[in-house]
Amino acid sequence: MAEAPDGTELAAMIRRGDLTAIEAIDAAIARIEVLQPKLNFLVAETYERARDRAKAGGLSGPFAGVPYLIKDMFDVVGSTTRYGSRFSAALPPAGAQGPMIDALERAGLVLIGRSALGEFGFLPTTEPLAFGPTRSPWNPERTPGGSSGGAAAAVSSGAVPMADAADGGGSIRIPASACGLFGLKPSRGRMVGDQMPAAGFDVTVQHGLTRTVRDSATLFAATERQGESAVFAPVGVVTTANLRRLRVGLVPHGLNGRAADPQVQTGVDATVRLLAGLGHAVRPTDWPIDGREQGADFMTLWTNAAFDVTRLIRQMTGQPPDARQLEPFTLAMAEMAAAAPEGALDAARTRLRAVAAAYDRWFADFDVILSPVLTTPPIPIGQIAGDVPFGTMFERLGRFSNYTTLHNIAGAPAMSVPLHWTDDGLPVGLQFAARAGDERTLFELAFELEAAQPWAHRRPAVWAD
Repeated sequence: MAEAPDGTELAAMIRRGDLTAIEAIDAAIARIEVLQPKLNFLVAETYERARDRAKAGGLSGPFAGVPYLIKDMFDVVGSTTRYGSRFSAALPPAGAQGPMIDALERAGLVLIGRSALGEFGFLPTTEPLAFGPTRSPWNPERTPGGSSGGAAAAVSSGAVPMADAADGGGSIRIPASACGLFGLKPSRGRMVGDQMPAAGFDVTVQHGLTRTVRDSATLFAATERQGESAVFAPVGVVTTANLRRLRVGLVPHGLNGRAADPQVQTGVDATVRLLAGLGHAVRPTDWPIDGREQGADFMTLWTNAAFDVTRLIRQMTGQPPDARQLEPFTLAMAEMAAAAPEGALDAARTRLRAVAAAYDRWFADFDVILSPVLTTPPIPIGQIAGDVPFGTMFERLGRFSNYTTLHNIAGAPAMSVPLHWTDDGLPVGLQFAARAGDERTLFELAFELEAAQPWAHRRPAVWAD
């Protein structure tokens, strides 16, 4: 099989007549059929729907004819949404789909299947008991991260040039880091379909995972809010770096105070040298909030999300869910929320509402903040999964992922840029964050870093050839 171009080039090939949309779709399906048994990134295929749309013609938009996977937490008409869970097996196909799915199709993307996630996206890995673990193309014994791990494995292996993802605590940036991809989490309220509840705590935002910055920037412009509904002035299509030199703050440790693994720190140090060589000013800073308190409050939101799942299932079935329907970790989180003191959730929300203001003040002194995405390189399959004992799980989570949740609480953009690989060939992403609404600065910096230290040519051990 020929190497897959990025989405921008594939769309250009279709426009030029080098191949048709149906040929592009069939080629992606062929790649998936080879790679899926090795990596397990696909939950369900929608091949005939995709072929019908490609054959019908009339595709338009910047990605007309480009195959795309949807994360299996979003409804697509005619396909069952599984949420990475066993409970959903009996659910009917969706009869409607949200405005973001419509926007993706208006951009010309052809939806060919659903990508795997961990159960309800609660964990930073993708090992749902309902479907089995998704594996990294760089080393199939390692996790591709999560919760958008199916998307990351599919893009990183060359199955598709880009894929849908969503981030409620790191779930775009973590798999981007683990799979050597570019992944930007937008600001809260930036994208089509984003919810803006009165409490201000819908922490999840949707975008995509790509191999190139230009694919992400073009996808972003095609799916950001426009007109009266826009929370921020639209960014439009960013196509190049900016000559402005940036003030970069370097965070030395995770929100829980843990230092990065030496292999990750090597990547941080190399990135500081790269930035300095490009003329940016880097100096140390620290998190603008008490990371341990913020972590505890985020945990309160997180466990209450699991409690909401169990409540919904009880309403649907008339019975409380058990281990036949939900993973032990999900059930344990729900029990933790149920046992919390009265008013704990409201108190956590009150404290977290102050985080955005503290985060914004940080940028009086800096344009962007640099940190790792993950504390360690990608971990082995099985270390963080829904059946790991509850206490063990939390200790492992604290060692793996502790740099990403602040940006969800603050509603600010952050990106993982694939700038480092370990000696044994595992990707390490570096995180750059900006103030709410300032995705332009991140995209412009990403274009500069991509030109200075390209990554898209790198191929993992499992690749579509």
